[in-house]
Amino acid sequence: MSKDQNQYAVEMRNITKSFGNFKALNNVQLHVRKGSIHSILGENGAGKSTLMNVLYGLLNADEGEIFINGKQVDIKNPNVAIESGIGMVHQHFMLIDNFTIAQNILLGQEVTNKFGFMNMEKGKKKILEIIEKYGLEVDPDAVISDVSIGTQQKVEIIKALYRGADILIMDEPTAVLTPQEIKEFINIMHRLIADDKTVIIITHKLKEIKEMAEKCTILRRGQYIETVDVDSVGECDLANLMVGRQVNLDLEKTEACPGDVVFEIENLNVKNEQGQYAVKDLSLKIRKGEILGIAGIDGNGQKELVESITNLKNTDSGIIRINGKDVQNTCPKTSLDHRIATIHEDRQKVGLVLDFTVAENMVLETIKEDEFSTRGKINKENIDKQACELIEKFDIRPGSCEQLPVRGLSGGNQQKVIIAREIENNPDLLIAVQPTRGLDVGAIEYIHNTLIEQRDLGKAILLISYELDEVMSVSDTLAIIYDGSIVDTFKQGSINEQQVGLLMAGGQLDA
Repeated sequence: MSKDQNQYAVEMRNITKSFGNFKALNNVQLHVRKGSIHSILGENGAGKSTLMNVLYGLLNADEGEIFINGKQVDIKNPNVAIESGIGMVHQHFMLIDNFTIAQNILLGQEVTNKFGFMNMEKGKKKILEIIEKYGLEVDPDAVISDVSIGTQQKVEIIKALYRGADILIMDEPTAVLTPQEIKEFINIMHRLIADDKTVIIITHKLKEIKEMAEKCTILRRGQYIETVDVDSVGECDLANLMVGRQVNLDLEKTEACPGDVVFEIENLNVKNEQGQYAVKDLSLKIRKGEILGIAGIDGNGQKELVESITNLKNTDSGIIRINGKDVQNTCPKTSLDHRIATIHEDRQKVGLVLDFTVAENMVLETIKEDEFSTRGKINKENIDKQACELIEKFDIRPGSCEQLPVRGLSGGNQQKVIIAREIENNPDLLIAVQPTRGLDVGAIEYIHNTLIEQRDLGKAILLISYELDEVMSVSDTLAIIYDGSIVDTFKQGSINEQQVGLLMAGGQLDA
């Protein structure tokens, strides 16, 4: 092995970072070899994103040193990071929806001619070279709002490479990808390291760590635990190291005992933003004490289905009924009044008010109840009391964060705030869209058990997840959606993953 291959692309020594009295990172170490894929694993709030934000210059460490390719660098801001060959693809993409892919990539790095006018064609030529070299198939002229989440992620990767990144930081890169997109993503990562790029991946997905990474650094509660050779450990070993206890990766649940129909949809038709039908003649029923899971590739009508149920979008035709009462084409408050609770897919844009405190976000839907306000006067004491109880019950970190703006929490802990609020509202129908997105295995175990607990309490649950193993293991009834319609429904255990994947892609099962 040559000297260059032995060289560390990134060294972070004794990194410490505090926010007030909370120590997010305490003397953390990271050593990443050049031309490798290195994963960072830890619970929600363990300090993974904080460490990477220090490396990218979004945060400045209180103590510690950073070396890039053996040279010490003072990364005061992202501009210094970019100049040092570091690019970062954030968990929540930094793209402008009404710009084209090319415009997003070139923004801030515009190519101009000698007269100072923008030379879009020259910029697009370089973009196309990157697309071809790494197999990042996108249309530079497509508008961001019209493309899938998987394509948007490719755009962020191209944007970093366009700016000269040799070290790529990926924060939860597969959290919103379909199984097919995940496979494609892994292939792209291998192409990057074959070109001597270095990739650091923050992820909770143990299976993908095993498939991609050579080394894995584990953090726990802001402290460095260990760096392991991925080939030498199993998924259970990684899970146990991450949470510091034994984790059961196999979901255990009793058979469901469904009751009366709580929620039903008949012949629903809903148009998307482009005026085309995204939901087509869709019908389904969910009974009391039943989890109905919808499996499908993103973009097959799931978003429009949820928006129509929650009255964020009008239906073109069809009926949405809960407890025998029609609720379609009214307003979001009607859905709340009929005890429909929703864990939305996009926690930051739809689920939370980021500048509100954790306590305030907990009561967004119940603030008018007597417990929290009387004659227009807010009862802050009761709001804070409930928040403290839910923070402890749902293990939201850091503890006692009720007065912290919710944007200050990690993505996984933001998700826990939403889940705590919606379950506390005691719904008849709980809609859970990507409920474990960005959560660690310990939190996933807890959320799955919580959904089953709610089912056993008689709740009707609609689960929409792009994690095929999740929707197949948690659901009692599995519905396959393709091109806006329910293709078929199955009892749990009566269909395997390959058959589900075939139906999701528009295929048919052999008779």
